[in-house]
Amino acid sequence: MKHLIIGNGPAGVIAAETIVGHAPQDQVVLLGDEPEPSYSRMAIPYLLMGNITEQGTYLRKDPQHFSSRGIRLEHGRARSIDTAASIVHLADGRGLSYDRLLLATGSSPVAPPIPGMDSPGVHTCWTMEDARRIMQLAQPGARVVQMGAGFIGCIIMEALAARGVDLSVIEMGDRMVPRMMGAGAGNMIKAWCQHKGIKVYTSTRVNAIEPGTPLRLTLSSGEVVEADLIISATGVKPQIDIARDSGIHCKDGILVDATMQSSVPGIYAAGDCAEAFDQATGHTVVSAIQPNAAEQGRCAGMNMVGRALRMTDVPQINVLDTLGLISTSFGRWDGVPGGEHAELIDVPAFRFLRLEFEGDRLIGSNAVGHTQHAGVLRGLISQRVRLGAWKDRLKEDPTRLMEAYIACAQQQEVWRHAS
Repeated sequence: MKHLIIGNGPAGVIAAETIVGHAPQDQVVLLGDEPEPSYSRMAIPYLLMGNITEQGTYLRKDPQHFSSRGIRLEHGRARSIDTAASIVHLADGRGLSYDRLLLATGSSPVAPPIPGMDSPGVHTCWTMEDARRIMQLAQPGARVVQMGAGFIGCIIMEALAARGVDLSVIEMGDRMVPRMMGAGAGNMIKAWCQHKGIKVYTSTRVNAIEPGTPLRLTLSSGEVVEADLIISATGVKPQIDIARDSGIHCKDGILVDATMQSSVPGIYAAGDCAEAFDQATGHTVVSAIQPNAAEQGRCAGMNMVGRALRMTDVPQINVLDTLGLISTSFGRWDGVPGGEHAELIDVPAFRFLRLEFEGDRLIGSNAVGHTQHAGVLRGLISQRVRLGAWKDRLKEDPTRLMEAYIACAQQQEVWRHAS
């Protein structure tokens, strides 16, 4: 059996290792389109900070790791899939055949339609080559403007701040991290960043970028901001063109079932490019976080070698360190129609906790500064624990999460074993 994996990020690497671990006689080809060893994009900010070297970003540190396991590495960009002939055509004219195919193509930065986005000095922070260019320009005292304050943007922001630049952040949403935090948590993170000396603009758009030295950004407020370097961190989207063009069913991502198989038998998808059904929310979702990529890669690899494994939930977990302030977002943090919530705010201490309920279940949460509750929040939400009378107790005091978990989750576990 020949397995071809397009994409050598976390999902692709773990899938390849899973396949050879359970079917060592099978052939595995791992295709990457960058001239780098397999690395973690989430480690790039730590490279910018100087905490690690480029080798520290590598997913596997041993240069012989893949070859010693019989995994063949190939470099090239996949252009199209002939699903009838089971061949992937590359941009350089080569064709790679397969019996099982995994699409682990990840995601790519979204380029906002702003005049001047192609100016010299405007960069994304997504690839290793991006990081090298940014490190040359983001010197102490340099005026840096970052567009976007989402999850990835906040991680990049921290790395830039550590380099001693004069940093401004512009976010079109009405708060920071608007896709994982509600108004209370997002605005508290904004206040924290301002407290740390970063200029933060929310509900603000960049209307145009004027090239030159310095670059000049015209904002929707009419203000003009000068910069020596502009970082675009305005979000990412799943890389699914090759799948859609090949007739594989897609929505926002490549639609997969609980085994990670797509609408075409023998073709699987995992990681940032995959859209899977989430039993907890009742609809399909793309979860562009590394833990999800790892789990889906393992699930796909198992099923590609005939070992039945199913994923019925899609991890929706974000833990963010913003200049030393830890925040978390779990599950349906934005609540559901008709749902109830509980909220606890301590503005001077930069502490915030909001719980979202549906019936007597906790379905989502936002927390800032409440690190001691992270594991319990995850357990209550992911296990869909029925709280009973503890729901009202949590509405009165949201910090009683550990008591609720012990009283409800463990008791229900005993009942399941007894039955």
